Amino acid sequence: MSLEFRLPDLGEGIREAEILAVKINPGDKVKEDQAIFEVETDKAVVEIPSPFGGTVETVNVKVGEIVAVGTVLATFQPDSARAQPGKPAIEASAGPALQGQKKNTVEPASRRTATSVIEDGRQVAALPSTRRLARELGVDLRMVTGTGSGGRVLSEDVRAFATGPTSPARSKGGDLGGQAPVSLPDFSRFGKIERVALRSVRRKTAENMAVSWEQIPHVTHCDEANLTELEELRLKYEKKVKAQGGKLTLTAFVLKAVASALSRYLQFNASFDRAREEIILKHFFNIGVAVATERGLIVPVIRDVIKKSVSEVALELTQVIEKTKAGKVELDRLQGSTFTVTNVGAIGGTSMVPMINYPECAILGLAKAQPKPIVKDGKIAVGLIMPMALSFDHRIADGAEAAQFVLDIVKQLEDPGSFLLEA
Repeated sequence: MSLEFRLPDLGEGIREAEILAVKINPGDKVKEDQAIFEVETDKAVVEIPSPFGGTVETVNVKVGEIVAVGTVLATFQPDSARAQPGKPAIEASAGPALQGQKKNTVEPASRRTATSVIEDGRQVAALPSTRRLARELGVDLRMVTGTGSGGRVLSEDVRAFATGPTSPARSKGGDLGGQAPVSLPDFSRFGKIERVALRSVRRKTAENMAVSWEQIPHVTHCDEANLTELEELRLKYEKKVKAQGGKLTLTAFVLKAVASALSRYLQFNASFDRAREEIILKHFFNIGVAVATERGLIVPVIRDVIKKSVSEVALELTQVIEKTKAGKVELDRLQGSTFTVTNVGAIGGTSMVPMINYPECAILGLAKAQPKPIVKDGKIAVGLIMPMALSFDHRIADGAEAAQFVLDIVKQLEDPGSFLLEA
């Protein structure tokens, strides 16, 4: 009996993936735990191993195809020792990816239209990412006119409906400030053009940023921190952390300061539940760190920052950033953040206005720390000054609270001895 190997559940909220590499061909012998596919979700690149040894019968997908969770990627004739239905070793390693059924051919998701069944028996044609966007915006897909092939509802249709004058989302939450997509001119009339398809990470970033801008009334508060003494402390302990395999960066200190400040200003460690008109305060402190990669911006999470020392945060941050840039970060590292820090200091710039990582309610942006003239004890001196900007949800917090929260962070960074007293 052949076994179907299906695209497994790759994590919370992930409904589809792009095939980056197919590492098997029909007739190949594979070993248990051998990597057979590499896929890219909207969060990470994932290698998918075979849960058992056997012989490949068919490969049903190609590089570049977008496939939904549950799609049959390949069929196998398992080794005789593993072919017994219900054998615990197979079930445990395969999870939801295996189905002991007769071989059949499944059309790849890139050539299928996902559908959402509604109560009256009709079906709304929409991809999983579009249905997820509709849920986030509070849009009933039955009310949306699809402009895609065969009447399929596109993400653009959902956004246009959500920002329309009669939209339920608008009536619940007021003007979202978004606009329906408009037709573009034919740029090719003026010269050579190139169209680049949005891939998984960039597509997800575009979707999240649109939702963030439509859903959250952004306000940004700016300040500066004198890091002169902190930089001296960092240099003092830099070699010690390096000997342990990590890099002691200013970002590690900022994460600790942010987590500490969040414990006193929980309104910035929150989410706004628009449907129930409630603010969700979170009593755990998982800080996301924006990492620029070749595939786009990814935000891995450092969990329970408030319980860790600066050196522990630095070591973990070093490992996480390396994995993220290599596309090997674990999926659970990309979930559960309560606040995000984005640092463009290594690139440059004197200021920035970061956009909130929905469904969080605040984000702290850091610009380049540079030597600048300061007044100290009535005299002109030189200090290492880092600009920072807090963007926050004005429905949850006011400007005075934002100023106090940022000032709390600044005071910690300017008094580096406080970090020695932290866990």
